[in-house]
Amino acid sequence: MTITRFVATAVRGAIRSGPRRDRAGRFALAMLVAATLAACGHDDGAPATPDLNVKPGNVGTVSVAAYDGAGDDLLTGGLGKTGLGAATGPTFAAPAAPTAAELRRSAIYNNYRALVDPTTAGGYGTLYGPNVDAAGNVTSGEGKIAGTEYTTFFDDGSGRDNVTLLVQVPTTFDPANPCIETATSSGSRGVYGAISAAEWGLKRGCAVALTDKGTSPTPHDLQTDTVALIDGTRTTATLAGKAAVFNASANSTSLAAFNTLYPNRLAFKHAHSGRNPEKDWGRFTLQAVQFAFYVLNERYGTLRADGTRVRTITPANTIVIASAASNGAGAALAAAELDTGGLIDGVAVAEPNVEIAPTAGIVVQRGGVTVPNSGKPLFDYFTNTDLYAYCATLSTQLAGTPGLAFIVPAFATARCQSLKDAGLLTATTTATQADEALAHLRTYGYSPESDAIYASLAGLETYNSIAVTYANSYALASVTDRLCNYSFAGTDAAGNVIALTAAQLAAFFAVGNGVPPGSGAQIVNDAAVNGPKRSVLSISPSTGRADYNLDGSRCLRGFLANATVQASIAQTYRNGNLHGKPALIVHGRDDALIPVSHTSRPYLGMNKAVEGATSKLSYVEVTNAQHFDTFIGLPTVLPGYDSRYVPLHLYLVRALDAVYANLKNGTPLPASQVVRTLPRGGTPGAAPAITATNVPPFVTTPAAANAITVSGNTVSVPN
Repeated sequence: MTITRFVATAVRGAIRSGPRRDRAGRFALAMLVAATLAACGHDDGAPATPDLNVKPGNVGTVSVAAYDGAGDDLLTGGLGKTGLGAATGPTFAAPAAPTAAELRRSAIYNNYRALVDPTTAGGYGTLYGPNVDAAGNVTSGEGKIAGTEYTTFFDDGSGRDNVTLLVQVPTTFDPANPCIETATSSGSRGVYGAISAAEWGLKRGCAVALTDKGTSPTPHDLQTDTVALIDGTRTTATLAGKAAVFNASANSTSLAAFNTLYPNRLAFKHAHSGRNPEKDWGRFTLQAVQFAFYVLNERYGTLRADGTRVRTITPANTIVIASAASNGAGAALAAAELDTGGLIDGVAVAEPNVEIAPTAGIVVQRGGVTVPNSGKPLFDYFTNTDLYAYCATLSTQLAGTPGLAFIVPAFATARCQSLKDAGLLTATTTATQADEALAHLRTYGYSPESDAIYASLAGLETYNSIAVTYANSYALASVTDRLCNYSFAGTDAAGNVIALTAAQLAAFFAVGNGVPPGSGAQIVNDAAVNGPKRSVLSISPSTGRADYNLDGSRCLRGFLANATVQASIAQTYRNGNLHGKPALIVHGRDDALIPVSHTSRPYLGMNKAVEGATSKLSYVEVTNAQHFDTFIGLPTVLPGYDSRYVPLHLYLVRALDAVYANLKNGTPLPASQVVRTLPRGGTPGAAPAITATNVPPFVTTPAAANAITVSGNTVSVPN
């Protein structure tokens, strides 16, 4: 071994070993060796082999934009704490042709608020938010963060993946103490879909690696054949070519024929790419981390005389935490499982959509009683809930729960009767049918606390929209397949299909979530007796009733047995092996979208079964918390969320703090536990302001009555 190689190997070993709090000194040593390697061509006759910084494979052209932290910034798009908290967001000077800068600012505003409660009564500006510093202190500032963004596509050259990768590097980034946080988008959102999670890293001076994970809020408008580019601006599919975020790929002949039969339809990437992007969410997250290391070394790596750079910021000397919420959280766990090269050091996530293989054999118990039907895949429990939730909302047991105003009683009554006629319910009156439907949901793995949320999510078409999207994705369907006679389009007040305006299409990057309904796009029942018609207003052919399109829901449920769908779902199963990485999952017990007994609880058991004594995963279940913090901040629209629920986002921040402290200083992670919060109470829609008493922290060692334990294949959660 040459002297140079000996020294380099010794330094890498020193960086990898010992407490991470010593990394600054070890990083300085690494920098010295790197400089020596760069300067010396050889030492004892053998040429040196410096670790040169090379762009990762399949990464395209990188665009760079700097933000001064005043007029514009990384976290708030120049809006600051006040602007993000304002009820009215930024507008476009020319609504039909917004600039890329306008779209970015609006996207940050809408995506930030989509995941948190932006009201001061709910904790914004006091418990969390741009003005709350990394130590949790409330400041008088606006929380703007100066820095630079690097944006690119990850693709194999075909233009079919075109996964957006974006790295934010704050000016406070310290190359002697480097850290990276991942922030993979939640839901089917775009690249800024986890900006509220990115806030934690930006405040600490960490680089943040964001990705849209192969989903996108921007549709391909088939009638005008227009698509979005990476910055959200729109052009024709022909002009965009391989630079389109998503092109439905129908050839001109089939597209023309389809448009004649079904005009003004929209194709969305998650549903219609034919790629089942969920199977690759972990891979895309790892690629975002690799891109972040490349970006950082292009800035801070040792510069050689020939213009190349030596990688001095490496996985060995950088703390990397995978984080996000919901689908992004599932992507973070998947990335940690895939990571066998030491790119990721720890994981801190909230309410993860994580798929558990039925062969895992994990049993979930609550209060000593086995939870029935736990650990089912998302498509199973969503298509089941899509069938029964509308009817269940009529149960007197749900009286006074939020969102009932969104339910049309006549349609829900018809759904109950249609379920009875189809043999899916046995009760004979609407009241007893509703109770039976509710009981069915309760025995399908949901927490009893989820009861209060069914009306909101059913009324907002959440269950149906996700069932439609994932059915298409798992079936690898094209938009022209119109799976189960569903399509996406704009509709008028009567539910008839209409063309979206140029302004509506132009705004999708900023306001869309990638899963209709929303932003003008609706779910359409093409087979409706009175249609094509917006699905919730349609009359089902088999029943002759306006029953929330029972035919469509039954068809979606039937696809659970489809061979292609089953194969796609199997590709999304996670294995539970986090390779001993310190990890902390927080999840709201009341979650009726991603139920704890189908996801976080069995994942904990699977991880312990796979890793055994080497596992460093902890799970914190938060009472009086659910999936959509943003609903808490809508007291006039969804009164009751404010009085019933506390913000889970705060516990994600605490989880990130805990994992960082563990990696940096060796501080023990909290043991798995239930955190018992205190709802704000008061009048629904006018709840008193939240205080620290409402949201107690988790503790290192919980009392026995709060401890979550795993024994063999059984996860035990206290009541």
